[in-house]
Amino acid sequence: MARVGIVVFPGSNCDHDIHHVLNKVVKLESEYVWHTSEAVENFDAIILPGGFSFGDRLRAGIIAAHSPVMKKIKKLADDGVPILGICNGFQILVESGLLPGALLMNKGLQFVCQWTKIEVVNAKTPFTNMFKIGDVIDVPVAHGEGRYTVHEDNYREFRRNNQIVLKYKNDNPNGSMDSIAGIANEAGNVVGIMPHPERASEDVLLPPGLGNSAVFIFRSLLYFLTKQNITDFKRVMQKC
Repeated sequence: MARVGIVVFPGSNCDHDIHHVLNKVVKLESEYVWHTSEAVENFDAIILPGGFSFGDRLRAGIIAAHSPVMKKIKKLADDGVPILGICNGFQILVESGLLPGALLMNKGLQFVCQWTKIEVVNAKTPFTNMFKIGDVIDVPVAHGEGRYTVHEDNYREFRRNNQIVLKYKNDNPNGSMDSIAGIANEAGNVVGIMPHPERASEDVLLPPGLGNSAVFIFRSLLYFLTKQNITDFKRVMQKC
């Protein structure tokens, strides 16, 4: 049976939300992993949750990026294991070098907390394989340092490699470059997103009129882990 590790740092505050969605809603077994642990080899996927790891001291994600568990996660990433960073988890992936670019203070220099719409740009990752390109997801954002930016040369390479995964659809709440809301590494198995799908994965959490599509980010992972395998995934990505 597939197992997902949810890494918990001091200051994580979305770990229980993700644990609930995976175990109770998606029916995908998950367990907490404390940030000082290095015993992650037996997990089939890793999720870094949102929050304020180490109080966002210095800058968001930088201290957590040097936690002992991240050395092992880098090895898992090299082996093709699916890794998802959500909000603060995205910041940690960037600060650890698993994803390129930087996440800066929001354009308005204020914390944003609102519902938004994101569009699927890449439907071939372990976290988007149940979507079609152009699908729109209703999902909330809640962050102060979510303005994604990357050097123009890297951006052109992103487009060639299909590494942009999600974009903000109607508005750009943080001023991210090209409305980017989520990216992947070149291999496609490491994905970072700023919005919070775990906060929109049950009908009871949704305002009237919004669709419950965010849960398919986690259902995509379930499909990937149960219907496919990492070797097949690498073969597919090499052809992209």
